[in-house]
Amino acid sequence: MQLGAALFKKINKKNGIVVVNIGDGSMACGPVWEAMCLATMDQYKKLWDEELRGGLPIIFNFMDNQYAMGGQTRGETMGYDMLARVGAGVNPEQMHAERVDGYNPLAVIDAMKRKKYLLEQKQGPVLLDIVTYRLTGHSPSDSSSYRTKEEIEAWAAQDPIVTYKDELIKAGVVTEEKIEEIQSYVKELITKICALAVDENVSPRINLVKDPDGIARYMFSNQKIEKMEDRTPEVLIPKEENPRVKQIKNKIRVGIVDGKPVPKAKVFNLRDAIFEALLDKFYTDPTLISYGEDLRDWGGAFAVYRGLTESLPYHRLFNTCISEGAIVGSAVGYGMCGGRVVVEIMYCDFIGRAGDEIFNQLAKWQAMSAGTLKMPVVVRVSVGSKYGAQHSQDWSSIVSHIPGLKVVFPATPFDAKGLMNSALSSTDPVIFFESQRLYDIGELFHKEGVPEGYYEVPIGEPDIKKEGNDITILTVGATLYRALDAAKILEEKYDVSAEIIDARSLVPFNYEKVIESVKKTGRIVLASDACARGSVLKDMAATIADLAFDYLDAPPVVVGSKNWIVPAYEFENYFFPQADWIIDAIHERIMPLKGHVPKNNFTTNEILRTNRLGI
Repeated sequence: MQLGAALFKKINKKNGIVVVNIGDGSMACGPVWEAMCLATMDQYKKLWDEELRGGLPIIFNFMDNQYAMGGQTRGETMGYDMLARVGAGVNPEQMHAERVDGYNPLAVIDAMKRKKYLLEQKQGPVLLDIVTYRLTGHSPSDSSSYRTKEEIEAWAAQDPIVTYKDELIKAGVVTEEKIEEIQSYVKELITKICALAVDENVSPRINLVKDPDGIARYMFSNQKIEKMEDRTPEVLIPKEENPRVKQIKNKIRVGIVDGKPVPKAKVFNLRDAIFEALLDKFYTDPTLISYGEDLRDWGGAFAVYRGLTESLPYHRLFNTCISEGAIVGSAVGYGMCGGRVVVEIMYCDFIGRAGDEIFNQLAKWQAMSAGTLKMPVVVRVSVGSKYGAQHSQDWSSIVSHIPGLKVVFPATPFDAKGLMNSALSSTDPVIFFESQRLYDIGELFHKEGVPEGYYEVPIGEPDIKKEGNDITILTVGATLYRALDAAKILEEKYDVSAEIIDARSLVPFNYEKVIESVKKTGRIVLASDACARGSVLKDMAATIADLAFDYLDAPPVVVGSKNWIVPAYEFENYFFPQADWIIDAIHERIMPLKGHVPKNNFTTNEILRTNRLGI
């Protein structure tokens, strides 16, 4: 997070430096290494514009107290011997690393002054190895059984509260009486502060009996801000001169003309829609930056960013090292400081590499700060296909499980642009899912096509894509188009009219349209590319069953991907939901379709068998 604060200061030309106070035990943590790598990228000193060129204003201040919890870092759990040596492996300046006697206040002050000067000269970042000791246990339950009494006593004898006091008295700076006076004052002050902190008349806690929504109110800020700072954005050319903008001008903004699909090369597609929203906000919000792997010049793995390079200086759109934890973690810090940021996780599967930053940082700081902080951060995530077990998973359900995140998954160009516009005006963190299968698709549902101007699709509102009377199909992401195929077969072959609703958002989610549809049809199938077990669709199905129980002729049915690893591309049709799966599920679980012979097994026995085997 502090790395993001340093980026905010540098990019937005703010004064000051950032100090990351961190323990030696964290040196083995991936995000720490990732943050140091991202903080020392060559581009800051070699590629950014002259005015901004130079290192980041950040000190990695390691409080080297010899232990993580019970593991002793030097001589046991780490191999560097002296932590300061780590700087040698990061950049040619060795991060100006220095080992400092943390028991000597004057040495620490001196080191900080010198390193601060380096940062002011744009020579950062800096690593300080402040050697100290933890006299007490790591936590109240830590009895320090992993170290000897003699070790603790040896360090206690060097305690700077004692030794520095003696030095001050010896040098005639202060008297023993004055020291005793200071100590008495400190004890009295700390006691008073503790008393105030536990006095509910002075420091009242949330009363969840009187105010049941006391915490809920802080989960989302639900604000809209056009630009985070009121100044002119830094761009390279007028928006209308951007080459991709000129190219898009010649595209057809609707997917079907005269009953025929518009060719891919001519149609305004979903990636164009996201690009338009991003470009517009870059020309509106001066704080907006975007970064991730392979974004600049290449335009991102799926060409969404193609064309932005021509419009934006390097510091507003840049490539990073392969460090998803640092990418998201720094975005959290940038957002906390008051900037807007869009970062990309190239494949959905890599969410796991930024798990703590997404689940415990991005999602929680607004509520943990009681609404003081805002989090205008968008994390773009592509859901894959064709790339096998580790690059093709839909983890939208995992993210939706985490309180504090807004989650959207557009499946059409109109919705993609409108939802991105909403996300980019929001002060809440938004995980923005995109299906790689849909980047080339044109707009099929809005006859007028995708508007050139600005508009928003509200986050949390599903959309009816096709009206029907006999059964409701609620889809997430790319399964919208499988559902359309299924609906066509149902109508032509079985005289069943399907109403199709595209969820568009997963968190928040307004159930009203879905419940109204179920009241009309009496039946519902939910479909997504996420694995069925533990999916958000299971939760939605339970909620629908609860809210619309009196109107349902059969329980809601979920059709998700198999509970397997994702197979090779040639076998994906056996893994991801297909149109015939939806039809078979309707036949087996909801209502028999006259003359239908199922290809897939949705019987009770099969459901029991697969669950028993965990597949």
